[in-house]
Amino acid sequence: MLSVLLGVVVLVLTIAVYLKGIYNQYYWKKRGVAFYDKHKTGGPLWQFAIEDRSFFQILNDIYWKYEKEPAVGLGSFHDLGLYVKDPTNMQYIAQVDFHSFNNRGIAFTEEDVLAHNVLMLNGPKWKLVRQKVTPIFTTAKLKNMFYIIDKSAQDFIEYLRENPDKLKGDLFDTLGNYCNAAIAAAVFGIHTRSTFDSPFRTMAKEVLTPTFFTNLKFAISGVSESLFKFLKLKLFKTEKEKFFIDAMKQVIRQREKEKVKRHDFIDICVELQKNGTMVDPDNGYALEPTDELMAAQAYLFFLAGTDPTIAGIFGTLMELGRHPEILKKAHEDVDRVFEKYNGQLTYDAVGEVKYLYNVLSEVLRVHPPIAFVMRKCVQDSVLPVGNIPVEKGVKIFLPIFDLHHDPNYFPEPEKFDPERFVREGEINDTTYVPFGKGGRYCVGARYAKIQIMTGLIHILRHYTVRSFVRKGGVQYNKEQFQVRLRNCDVELVPRK
Repeated sequence: MLSVLLGVVVLVLTIAVYLKGIYNQYYWKKRGVAFYDKHKTGGPLWQFAIEDRSFFQILNDIYWKYEKEPAVGLGSFHDLGLYVKDPTNMQYIAQVDFHSFNNRGIAFTEEDVLAHNVLMLNGPKWKLVRQKVTPIFTTAKLKNMFYIIDKSAQDFIEYLRENPDKLKGDLFDTLGNYCNAAIAAAVFGIHTRSTFDSPFRTMAKEVLTPTFFTNLKFAISGVSESLFKFLKLKLFKTEKEKFFIDAMKQVIRQREKEKVKRHDFIDICVELQKNGTMVDPDNGYALEPTDELMAAQAYLFFLAGTDPTIAGIFGTLMELGRHPEILKKAHEDVDRVFEKYNGQLTYDAVGEVKYLYNVLSEVLRVHPPIAFVMRKCVQDSVLPVGNIPVEKGVKIFLPIFDLHHDPNYFPEPEKFDPERFVREGEINDTTYVPFGKGGRYCVGARYAKIQIMTGLIHILRHYTVRSFVRKGGVQYNKEQFQVRLRNCDVELVPRK
């Protein structure tokens, strides 16, 4: 009897999956949109769950399979998905009709305290929080905190001198020491007994290392927000939540006692809490600046200031090691600025290392730290290219990696060529989008660039670079959003 019942359940589920696939295909065909038919029901998120590839690599297949299409409909067990490929439509979503697509599209539960950050929040709460935390990344604030970033980079060079074994091997992990120490000290005023022996570094590594369960949660989040919330899944582990909130409470309370301005994020936390309830003057939305809310923003800055900046430095060093002629020019650029400023690095001096900045810009094109961004339609809209109707609730995927590798926008896209950022008319902000675009442009982009550049300048002042790509060529880890290089090694060699 039990076997018969199980057979009936399997049959019903099979029919339901089949019919959902037919419905998905019909839904997009009716709207004049090409449909990705490899997995009609589960779509690319199902592929991600069962294949050993990054999600962006699956999107890349779709990008080129439907090369001439402005958008491609995606199958899903529940929430409908649309991969928007045309730059004009992307501009429309990110800026022109932003109010219809201002939702980030990442599911999280109310109980997931650290998920209530400026990256994942939506609606009036997101708008208010973004208004309040953005000032930490103004030019004035970055100048004020630059000496801390610079000190972290100098400490990192000293760390490499004292630990020569770190010059080769897992350099990506070693670079994480600098990035984590810099953001901990500069943005939060947190200093540990040893700059490179920090529990925050350990936390960041654990959170950012993908596992079967984190990948599964990402797939469920994309397939069905309602299922994600019904299962009460959390993006961030409970033990990390307690550790981080407690740490931030301690730092905020200590700063209140000290009454010393350091021009960092903790100063903003103290000021917001002192002023009481935050209110958006445009709509009257009110929110309490609790320790938990402040900790959520801090948590995001720690993670965003760690992995993407490591990727930017590692990718630059890897490409410099593969291109000796570019490395030579970068060394000359760095040496020239150090000589001009008598061996001292300042905020303004970093801005004068122009060739290296172009190298970094090209790295962010070829190896963008984030491969795509997501949005969710919050009210019905119509995309201009293709006259594509988009209903409320549809999940949107916008490419970054694929645009950056499209010869229609970048001549010889696989060629590493920093000079393309000098040639007039070759780069525009419609197709070059390493930090996203529009109303949800990365709030910490300017900080990330100054942190990456400072680290690179100090490294290149003291080291040259060798890169080794193993058999099979450059490959990528299985990641949700990130572009994480693998199958290549980078070695630092002291300059003579």
